[in-house]
Amino acid sequence: MSAMFSRIFGKPKEQTNALATLDKLNETLELLEKREKVLLKKVAAEVERAKEFTRAKNKRAAIQCLKKKRIYEQQVEQLGNFQLRIHDQMIMLEGAKATTETVDALRTGASAMKAMQKATNIDDVDKTMDEINEQTENMKQIQEALSAPIGAAADFDEDELEAELEELEGVELEEQLLQPATTAPAAPMPVPAARQQPRPAPRKNTAEDDELAALQAEMAM
Repeated sequence: MSAMFSRIFGKPKEQTNALATLDKLNETLELLEKREKVLLKKVAAEVERAKEFTRAKNKRAAIQCLKKKRIYEQQVEQLGNFQLRIHDQMIMLEGAKATTETVDALRTGASAMKAMQKATNIDDVDKTMDEINEQTENMKQIQEALSAPIGAAADFDEDELEAELEELEGVELEEQLLQPATTAPAAPMPVPAARQQPRPAPRKNTAEDDELAALQAEMAM
């Protein structure tokens, strides 16, 4: 096993650096995954806080919670991109190892042929060097792509936040309407037909009632 790594990565110091790089990538990937789980919990917590502020009719505080939720979601997306880049780096290193092993096998075959023929086949050497140069160039291109900066987070759209808050209010209203009554209503007393009073017309919903209903409908989803 150590002889194979010697052929792949050269000197013992280079072997240690290569193995340390793979260990560091795995460690960083685990940290990113843990951070992603924490952020997802924070997203869920801000949604619950927004619901509580909505029940308390504190619209400003509910919107602030939704803004924090958006920030956490953007961070989750960035962490996902970071994880993809690390996966790409690991795949690149593993591919480099496989390529180098293939080159080493070709060299071993060329050495055996040289021992039998006592001659050097320059075509095999040129082919090996071409493969190495091609892989080196591919690695440089991937590293340049990985070094590109990540774009800044987009600004918040106040209209979208208002719409999301209205949906939360609608969900809250629906939950209140679906809650069962604690006590059964008393049976209505019969009223003579001559003394029955006309029922008042139902009150029309105001814009505030519609907004609360939309928010409660979203919270029920």
